[in-house]
Amino acid sequence: MATDTPRRAENPKVAGVLLAAGGGRRLGGRPKALLEHRGRPLIEHAVRSLRNGGCGPLHVVLGAAAEEVRARADLTGCAVSVNPGWKEGMGSSLRLGLAALAATDADAALVLLVDQPGIGAEAVARVRLAYRSRASLAAASYGGERSHPVLFGSDRWTDIAAAAVGDRGARTYLREHRDAIALVECSDVAEAYDIDTSRDLKHLE
Repeated sequence: MATDTPRRAENPKVAGVLLAAGGGRRLGGRPKALLEHRGRPLIEHAVRSLRNGGCGPLHVVLGAAAEEVRARADLTGCAVSVNPGWKEGMGSSLRLGLAALAATDADAALVLLVDQPGIGAEAVARVRLAYRSRASLAAASYGGERSHPVLFGSDRWTDIAAAAVGDRGARTYLREHRDAIALVECSDVAEAYDIDTSRDLKHLE
């Protein structure tokens, strides 16, 4: 195993995890994955950001309107899980995504949210390059404020999953381990706004 360490540090396998299960409650029940952006479902843009940013394999967690998302969106090359408990909040989707990777040889997971179309491949690539070991913890920052995407080394997955409850996702874990987070400034290549309400739809084209 010792001979594997340098190779992994230089060319790690960073899996992309896309959380796309939300039902868009504040958008009148319109699943965010299916919002149209540049003529295609929003989920396709997030998948492309992960793929073009160098992540692989790609794992997508669906929930609300999962069958419709499968039917309308091109998720070619992605492993897909459906979270039956998506109404519990983001934490359950994060747990499902990390659990799906546990049986793989991925060194880290880079987590992206489906409702942040201002975050593209450039930001993904920067955060991916912050990987140093399977204990790595990194996040994009915008003007010094931590946001997404976030990278979790595989040694941390069990503890992150245990702390991921309700709609907090990994926020509790990240707050408790903030001194270990490598912040990667991305404000020059991305914007970390969310599509949460009808007012935010102005960001979609």
